[in-house]
Amino acid sequence: MRSTTVGRLAVWLDDHPDIFPLNFVVDQGTVVFRTGEGTKVAGISGTPVALEADGLDEATGEAWSVVVRGRAHSITEQHDVMDTADLPLHPRHGGRKDRFVRITPDVISGRRFAVADPSVWRTGSDHRSAATD
Repeated sequence: MRSTTVGRLAVWLDDHPDIFPLNFVVDQGTVVFRTGEGTKVAGISGTPVALEADGLDEATGEAWSVVVRGRAHSITEQHDVMDTADLPLHPRHGGRKDRFVRITPDVISGRRFAVADPSVWRTGSDHRSAATD
């Protein structure tokens, strides 16, 4: 999971689940991301979350997928914010991203598998794992 920086965060909002793409880093056994105020922050309040990331080793044609399930909390203590600010978190979406969030895993699961037709994934334009289709 350390080999990628993009994943999908699943949260529970009111009466339904929702999923958000985001950038993240693995930090000391936890997952950290930056976000602004809004729906993601509302979705992490007091409910379990899941973060899924996947990737592909083009040299071997092997794909992988990891799911981290746990609780997310905003990083608010000044010394924790200062430590987190040094992490290589580079959101792709513009706008204010001044809130740091840490997911502490309860369960981590994953798998590796051979891609049925590796030539499909070697186009250079869209590196998705077969697990997302």
